[in-house]
Amino acid sequence: MELPAVPAPEPDDAGQPLNAEQPRAAELLSVGQVAERGGVSVSALHFYERQGLISSARTAGNQRRYPRSVLRRVAVIRAAQRAGIPLALVSEVFAELPTDGLPTQADWQRLSERWREELDARIAALEKLRGSLGGCIGCGCLSLAECGFVNPDDEVAGKGPGARAFDGG
Repeated sequence: MELPAVPAPEPDDAGQPLNAEQPRAAELLSVGQVAERGGVSVSALHFYERQGLISSARTAGNQRRYPRSVLRRVAVIRAAQRAGIPLALVSEVFAELPTDGLPTQADWQRLSERWREELDARIAALEKLRGSLGGCIGCGCLSLAECGFVNPDDEVAGKGPGARAFDGG
């Protein structure tokens, strides 16, 4: 018995053949596929879309379909959130990406530089926190022996609420 001929895989954009299991860059993904692959909830994707961070196309049945390139945006959003970068800043950066094609590595590199100053400031604040959390932080608790010297009679309270050693006081 002769097996039917199997057509050769179509080449990718670079002319390299794709195997049947290899995803294609132009492939559209369902919201569930993006959520699973991106490590976020479906509701998070809907939120990102409402915020203009990602976009989808709709099928005839009104189901969302995302380009595979949205996985990079979701990964960048998650990394930014872990670093404490506000979504508004992420949105500003994404607005500079090309809309007529996939962003290049140079695009991503250029845009990530915009976050360097923000990240450096956050790192400095975290290092300050790490170095002084065991001592008086000007929160007003006066529970540590050194608080009486650093913050006698809770004088720091007049400078505002919170732990003034961290909050700029």
